[in-house]
Amino acid sequence: MTAGLTIRDAVAADEAAWRALWAGYLTFYAADVPEDVTAFSWARILDPSSRVTMRIAEEDGRPVGFAIHHYHDCTWDIAPEGYLEDLYVDETVRGRGIGRALVDDLIALAKRHGWRGIYWHTNGDNARARRLYDSYAPADGYVRYRLKT
Repeated sequence: MTAGLTIRDAVAADEAAWRALWAGYLTFYAADVPEDVTAFSWARILDPSSRVTMRIAEEDGRPVGFAIHHYHDCTWDIAPEGYLEDLYVDETVRGRGIGRALVDDLIALAKRHGWRGIYWHTNGDNARARRLYDSYAPADGYVRYRLKT
């Protein structure tokens, strides 16, 4: 990880920073998500009974990225018990290994929970995944693609 970088669970006070990062995420993926869906997603992230959670990457006290995870019981081989639903790093700090740190954080969580692995959810669009990732890593067993550094 870069100096001054921490990764932690999201808290209610992160909402404004997350919404700013989310706007960058939507631009990056050329996506249009209705505001009511965004509000619903934030409520699910903060709900301790939800299967959706989010980890925040914070550099020197400023949120600079996030990874939204979805946990579930699944028998589908390519989507084990947890998957990375959304990941974004602020364009002003890319190239410092923050995205890789977020993925490595999820891998550590998966191992702690005894899960078989994680899956990067691309919605079938691997061209978009390749914008973030540079190589398939089957030997790792916990992530399908390795992030570019």
